[in-house]
Amino acid sequence: MIEIAYAEAATIGDIGSSVALVRSSRLRWVAAALGALFATAAGAAPSNDLNIVRDLAGRVGPIIGSALACPDVARPRIQSIVDKFQAVIKANASNEAERDDLSRLFDRYVADGRYALTAGRTNCGTAERQLAELEQSLAGKPTSVIGAIGPTPAAAATAPAAPMPQAALASTARGVTANELRFGMVAPFSGPAKELGRQMKLGIETAFNQANDAGGVESRMLRLISADDGYEPTRTVDAMKQLYEKDQVFGFIGNVGTPTAAVAIPYTLQRRTLFFGAFTGANVLRNDPPDRYVFNYRAGYAEETHAAVRYLIKLRRLQPRQIAVFAQQDSYGDAGFTGVSKAFRSLGLNDASILRLDYKRNTVDVDQAVNQLKAQKGAIKAVVMVATYRAAAKFIEKTRDLFPAMIYTNVSFVGSTALADELMLLGPRFANGVIVTQVVPAVSGYSSAVLEYKNALAKYFPGEAPDYVSLEGYIAANVLIQALKRTGSQLDTERLIDVLENTHNLDLGVGTPLNFSRAEHQASHKIWGTTIDENGRYRSLELE
Repeated sequence: MIEIAYAEAATIGDIGSSVALVRSSRLRWVAAALGALFATAAGAAPSNDLNIVRDLAGRVGPIIGSALACPDVARPRIQSIVDKFQAVIKANASNEAERDDLSRLFDRYVADGRYALTAGRTNCGTAERQLAELEQSLAGKPTSVIGAIGPTPAAAATAPAAPMPQAALASTARGVTANELRFGMVAPFSGPAKELGRQMKLGIETAFNQANDAGGVESRMLRLISADDGYEPTRTVDAMKQLYEKDQVFGFIGNVGTPTAAVAIPYTLQRRTLFFGAFTGANVLRNDPPDRYVFNYRAGYAEETHAAVRYLIKLRRLQPRQIAVFAQQDSYGDAGFTGVSKAFRSLGLNDASILRLDYKRNTVDVDQAVNQLKAQKGAIKAVVMVATYRAAAKFIEKTRDLFPAMIYTNVSFVGSTALADELMLLGPRFANGVIVTQVVPAVSGYSSAVLEYKNALAKYFPGEAPDYVSLEGYIAANVLIQALKRTGSQLDTERLIDVLENTHNLDLGVGTPLNFSRAEHQASHKIWGTTIDENGRYRSLELE
């Protein structure tokens, strides 16, 4: 199916030339070619002129895309052309794979035209003129062709302006039907980090269920489709492809992990697909200026580790040389270590000699890190941990008795509840005093967002305990839901992004206003401090 309003990758051709004014001679060629192909669509034997269809897609698609981005262009004019181009594709493709390939190609050119207008490379006057010239070039063709391609400008002007049926255009967007809106999520649902994926999915589905019970978004029910990559980037692209190509999701929400995001983001950017609210604080999602299709709810790892370092130095009175970093040996660990280094520099400290203790992703093999720490002969008094819950728990288990006064701090990605559970299995002395920085309010608190989350979680997933990761998924999903509602029934990626970039002072009851702009794609910069007590419960901790 053609998705006329969907913003895919502009990897074919130059956007500027794609949306240049179509000269009349080229339009006559387009009209002639369309006429022949429409005849095929009307009942002649299939011509299988795939190259002609591809060329037409590159000429007609940008005109459609630019017109779609202009609210004053009559939608029936656009929809008529698109419907008949769909018929051309169906008639000239010999199998479903060819139809899908041609549809995606046309979508890319439509996206080119729409993006060119939203980026200021063309304007609505030019878009209207292009559309009118295309219609005029077809006006002299046989009646059957005129009927196929749509009304002339004069006929369109005199025709009654009937309101568009709900989602008439938007229902052709990928993952959007008259009654459903599909999102994808790639996360670990197997392996040592599987609890992170499960909890993030739980929070998003809680928010989606709550919205669906209230009527959905423009009467569309929100649906989350997940795929497992086991927290291994070598599996991430296949999982993304499954959701994008097979399940035809509108966008992605809540993907888990930094090394996996490093693979997933290029995939989505090439297809101009929304990548929203991932469970990672890495800088790969926080470019300056931001990538248009990547939006974050949460504060970054640099902000979390900065808060932890300030706490250790300012409040706990440690010397910089007494602070080490225990980090996963990949881009997640690198992101956390970079945050600590940046925090040192911001405090006027030398970051050249920070001790880094590594372990391999998806393992609990921390022996080398423990031996490195032992070799410091007690010089280290605190460890900033950039790990997942099992590796973090194993490291604490093997070092707690050796260094009873050691201060352990963790970033939120560790998985707070899972970490506390792992440590309490070892005994209260392993859990007591362990710090975790958070990017959501305290789960034990009574803020509006937390109370709403707990009520919804109990309703839709009875027996599931409140959790910091699922709370993050719930809040991120609600930020997106608010934007979807404001976008309206004519949903497509570019419209949604425009709405997101104009989201200011959104109050979801988390204790801080949430903001996006063209230059800011991270809604929150707030860090909360928590510490585990002897009963395995999290208590608030003042970081400043």
